[in-house]
Amino acid sequence: MKKTIPALLLALAIAPLAPFIHAAEKGDTPAIISHGEKVTLAEHLVAGKTTVVDFTSKYCPPCVRLSPLLDKLHAQRDDIAVVKVDINRPKTKGIDWKSPVAQQYQLKSIPHFQIYDAAGNLVAEGKEARAKVSAWLEGIDS
Repeated sequence: MKKTIPALLLALAIAPLAPFIHAAEKGDTPAIISHGEKVTLAEHLVAGKTTVVDFTSKYCPPCVRLSPLLDKLHAQRDDIAVVKVDINRPKTKGIDWKSPVAQQYQLKSIPHFQIYDAAGNLVAEGKEARAKVSAWLEGIDS
């Protein structure tokens, strides 16, 4: 019984950190992940930061216009990390709506945003997330 109590206490202590067991660190530039394949977003959330997940494609003109602004948001805000999910498989031309990641997240339009709080909880998606990102973008230095 004595050996199980420390293990139980350890489990209870790390339970709130569960989304971040495999958490990413914030780099100098946004992480670009997936390239069309299914993805476990929890592995790419940045512990202690608000993480903006941007589902994007190089074949999406609005996505291409937003990309440098999201790079600046990532660089200028210490409390925000941007993760870009490239929905296109490498050899697919045009927006790859049939890619595994586009199907996984049932994407119907891009750019599509998800916002996770510092604890790894999804707090906004779609139109609500886009409005928050737009407000943050207005506050960055150009």
